[in-house]
Amino acid sequence: MNVLGFSKVVFGLAAMLFLLAPLAAILPLAFTDSVFLNYPIASYSTRWFNELVTADVWRRSIINSLIIGFGTTVLATVLGTLAALGLRRQEASWLFAFARTAFLLPMVVPAVVLGVGMQLMFARYNLANSYLGVIIAHTVIAVPFVVINVSAVLQAIEPRLEQAAASLGAAPPTVLARVTLPLAAPGIISGAVFAFATSLDEVVLTLFVAGPNQRTLARQMFSSIRENISPSIAAAALIFILGTIAAATVLNVLRRYRKPARAVS
Repeated sequence: MNVLGFSKVVFGLAAMLFLLAPLAAILPLAFTDSVFLNYPIASYSTRWFNELVTADVWRRSIINSLIIGFGTTVLATVLGTLAALGLRRQEASWLFAFARTAFLLPMVVPAVVLGVGMQLMFARYNLANSYLGVIIAHTVIAVPFVVINVSAVLQAIEPRLEQAAASLGAAPPTVLARVTLPLAAPGIISGAVFAFATSLDEVVLTLFVAGPNQRTLARQMFSSIRENISPSIAAAALIFILGTIAAATVLNVLRRYRKPARAVS
């Protein structure tokens, strides 16, 4: 291995250590029997995972996160996919370029600004302190991830495949359903996973638009940090990480499964 290759390996390992070291420091505390987040761990226990299931405030926040996350995933995936299809191969038009930029703005606009604006708007339309309001708020910041993932896959689709289907007599809706969307499925699935992860992790918008009945797991963790730091936060963080790893694993399996299918077809 030459010097450049060795430097790349060292830099990669250093970057991984920098990113994973905080997790390695806090996650073992999820299994402590103590009521404090401190080392050394005197004895190990799963009492804090039991609290996530038995304590009403934690159990309800997990259920709320799943409800809101599922609703956000469905809505963001549909809207983001439609937006990516509409913006496809429209690079030369300044109007479509402006529309593409508008779809990506929620990624760069501060969450506090979005939260204040949504709070004022939702109060006017009676959407504040409701599940629908929280789902719409999370969808706003999740749609850009779907647009980016689906657009990247659509750009790689060979146009002659769709033209061949149309030349054989397939109507535009048939071409979309039987050719375009199946080929774009990896991007759609990736966008859906990112949308769910974004909703699961969002705190700032939830603080502005959600009420007591819509307290999510991320908001409960934030409140617990402010009020009383306990190992239950580490247990909830571990669930977050395991859920993310599971979603990424499912995504990779689906991608590997679709490649042979496309090759055979």
